[in-house]
Amino acid sequence: MPVESVEIREINLPLVSPFETSFGVEKVKEAIIVALKKNGVTAYGECVAASGPWYSEETIASAKYIIKQLLAPIVLKEELDSPASFIDRTKAIRGNNMAVATVEMGLWDLMGKLRDTSLSTLIGGEKKEVQVGVSIGIQPTIADLLDNISSYLNDGYRRIKIKIKPGYDLEPVKEIRKKYPKILLQVDANSAYSLQDSNMLSELDTFDLLLIEQPLAHDDIIDHSKLQKLLNTPLCLDESIHSVEDARKAIEIGACRIINIKAGRMRGLACSKNLHDLCQLHKIPVWCGGMLETGIGRAFNVALASLSGFTLPGDISASKRYFKRDIITKEFELTKDGTLEVPTAPGIGVDVDSKLLDACTTSKETLTVQQFRP
Repeated sequence: MPVESVEIREINLPLVSPFETSFGVEKVKEAIIVALKKNGVTAYGECVAASGPWYSEETIASAKYIIKQLLAPIVLKEELDSPASFIDRTKAIRGNNMAVATVEMGLWDLMGKLRDTSLSTLIGGEKKEVQVGVSIGIQPTIADLLDNISSYLNDGYRRIKIKIKPGYDLEPVKEIRKKYPKILLQVDANSAYSLQDSNMLSELDTFDLLLIEQPLAHDDIIDHSKLQKLLNTPLCLDESIHSVEDARKAIEIGACRIINIKAGRMRGLACSKNLHDLCQLHKIPVWCGGMLETGIGRAFNVALASLSGFTLPGDISASKRYFKRDIITKEFELTKDGTLEVPTAPGIGVDVDSKLLDACTTSKETLTVQQFRP
């Protein structure tokens, strides 16, 4: 499956409202969009790396370098019969999962479009709709937080997730539970705590949470296994899981009872599906995490969440949750049942709004197969 050209764009798309986590505040979505062209077909991949090394070591700048210097030459020079073949060719590249996933997912989109098959079908998805929740950043006041929750529940979201950090944890959860005792509720710490905070984290047991996501260090499983033994609430790992092997070890030592799967963090869809299969084997529930993706990345998330083992609502959300205008022509909309429909058109199943994509592009470079011919 050789490609004729690889287009690498950086984009800057304003968010509807600032999104605050324990890492900081995001006001715009900065991303890399890669376009792979072959036989008149254009396929897309989106890189979920941020501008700085907050969520992971990768950044937009580092991912762009890896894509241009190491990954684009592979797909322009070599015959690849599947995205899995591409992943096999990247074994010598340590880490840089988000950069690798960008091209790997583009190859899935290309395969689907060339075969006239939806991405969900290609990876073995079974659902026509996927359950979705909403992730709410840290708010200026608890009143603001409760207003946001009320609005999203009225929209039809099935699960609420709030970001927490030291000093913004027990009180907001307590107030949410006071007003909404029965909603599906979970919290995400983004590695903001340590084992020294175990007493406080244990107090969260009283609020009937669905899960506590990544409370401890981004690269830890040992302390999470210690903490999980102290809690009734399931711990969910996110930043700690970059491979199927990471997950196997975490499950083996009891570091979590739930895993958040993000294709970007997992080096692409093939590795994400393998993680899904491992978790099914061990009866570990999984859900699809989000990284404030545009409609391109969101389409990959929806297809991934259509696999049968994704039993918990994901952080996928409708396009309007994040953007006044998404870069796809038909935006993802929440159904009255609180779900998103799984696209059935070939590949990712959505069309890119080329004019809007051009308008939010801050840089563009194209590599062609001719540049790599002997």
